[in-house]
Amino acid sequence: MTSLDGKWALITGSSRGIGQQIALGLAARGCHVILHAREVGHLDKTMTLLADAPVNIHRLAGDVGTVEGRAAILRGVREGPNQVDILYNNAAIMSPWKELWDISEADWQRTFAVNLFGLVELCRALVPGMVNRNFGRVINVSSGIKGIPQLAPYSVSKAAVEKYTADLAAELKNTNVLVNALDPGWLKTDLGGPSADYEVETVLPGALVPALLDKGGESGTVFRAQDYSMSRSQS
Repeated sequence: MTSLDGKWALITGSSRGIGQQIALGLAARGCHVILHAREVGHLDKTMTLLADAPVNIHRLAGDVGTVEGRAAILRGVREGPNQVDILYNNAAIMSPWKELWDISEADWQRTFAVNLFGLVELCRALVPGMVNRNFGRVINVSSGIKGIPQLAPYSVSKAAVEKYTADLAAELKNTNVLVNALDPGWLKTDLGGPSADYEVETVLPGALVPALLDKGGESGTVFRAQDYSMSRSQS
């Protein structure tokens, strides 16, 4: 298990839900965190929860679904620690509930812009630096959703996330940059809704496992957070 002391992690979509839990979990392990939301003010609650954490915290804002928003995120990184060792691509949107035949091209484009294209562009910008520093962990948040055609743009975008994760891992083979996907489970968040199977807190500790992998660890794998959460509750 690798030490996260002194590392910097960027967690997109860390104002609430899964991203907020990941930020809290990383900070508890001594990892400095870069918090992200579409607006800086949305991060106030996460900042309050991290008030006593003995780590450095940097905030930035930008819409991962637009070119301008991604540029703002990367500018925020440069103006802050100017380094990202661990990248959690967590930010995502749910596509509108529509019958499959009523889903418009605009629905597909907006969902993919946030859920896939933003993730790809952040990897393109930040992973080369990880390679140069001989350390990096990229965790792309996926989903186990299936059999719900009314949410096809969301489910297809998440399937594409897993394929891109596998391709990026293959590209980075024989480096100390490990790339994995994380299926967080169906959680009671704003995106998952109140009928979901699990409380959002159960995403830990499983969500941290891909960040804690030692050199030579798994890459191109889908980790399922609930596997670790359930084993913890039974121990």
